[in-house]
Amino acid sequence: MPYLYLFVALLFALPAWADTPAIREYAVKSPADATYQRLYDGLEAGGYFVIFEPNMGRSLAGMADKLEADYNRNQLSTMRSLVFCNPVVTNRIANADPALLALCPLHITLTHRDGVSTVYFARPSVLAAGSAGEAAALQIETAIDGIIRSALHDQ
Repeated sequence: MPYLYLFVALLFALPAWADTPAIREYAVKSPADATYQRLYDGLEAGGYFVIFEPNMGRSLAGMADKLEADYNRNQLSTMRSLVFCNPVVTNRIANADPALLALCPLHITLTHRDGVSTVYFARPSVLAAGSAGEAAALQIETAIDGIIRSALHDQ
């Protein structure tokens, strides 16, 4: 029985098993709109101000005739992003390595299919590997990871 508790604890502690090295993936059985709002609120509360909200799903839907059979082959009902920035963090990353300003602003993407909302986050620490700003990028990544996990867990 103790092994069962350990197994369950590890499931919650580890990132989604579909992760790639550069992109973290999180999934939760939840409506897209509710998930999106929780992510938005979590970012804002964490000092990461949402500055742009692209709705790729709506843009692509407007091109459905042009894309024909190639349109939305994964049948995603939602494709949206939150583009965000924190001025203090931006300053920290610029001081560590100005080239890492290419990371600013950051973004997360939300998709939805079959009742499951999935969040994707490109990991800043992967791009910053070997840079003088690697530690700062990892701090940012850890903060955003916590915000995402909290937003998904509280549903």
